[in-house]
Amino acid sequence: MKKLILISFVVFSFGFSKVESLFTAQYPDLIKFKGTEYSLNTNPLEPYFEKNPDKRPQWPSTALYRGYIGHFEIIDSTLLLTDISQPRRVKDKDGKTSFKNISIKKRIFPEIDTMKIDWYSGILILPYGERVKYVHSGYASEYSNYILLEIKKGKFNSDKNYTRKEFLRFKERQFNEFKKTENYKSQFEDIKKNFPESNKKFIEEFLKDHIINYTSEFLTEQ
Repeated sequence: MKKLILISFVVFSFGFSKVESLFTAQYPDLIKFKGTEYSLNTNPLEPYFEKNPDKRPQWPSTALYRGYIGHFEIIDSTLLLTDISQPRRVKDKDGKTSFKNISIKKRIFPEIDTMKIDWYSGILILPYGERVKYVHSGYASEYSNYILLEIKKGKFNSDKNYTRKEFLRFKERQFNEFKKTENYKSQFEDIKKNFPESNKKFIEEFLKDHIINYTSEFLTEQ
């Protein structure tokens, strides 16, 4: 029952695409930051494809429900899309099979080389280091380190670098600051109105677990 309520919460808050990804670990988007490429636990292109569903690429894999892998880079403090790819099965000269990301950018954006993601405001999550806990669901696996990037209308503002424990403490602080805002009150009331059977503790735990989705900037200095 609790899982059913959680799924309903995610549908209500983030849409069906998020729910689909709950059940299977997903190929992450990729981002190059300060010369190093990282996996990305956030999908900056999703607002675009939600508004332009006819342009969304299709891919018959439960490990890639959104249909693509976005490739991004921070250049001159600007968030840029540099490529879009899909994993394809390929054979090497010895006949061994592996997966390789094949670009589909020209099919989606034929006239664009790099594209500014100027519609996106939020906190990008870049996990790195050792995977300390595997969870077969979306981006739920946990890593030893995290970089967080604050983006406002496609512009890079600041970053934070945490160990796993520090990241969890950051989420706690971020949530405590979020609770002081009108947005928190509005989100809480919306959820309570649509799910009257849910108690305060359950709603708060949901909001805290998804605090990065509900806040678009750092609310704490640490």
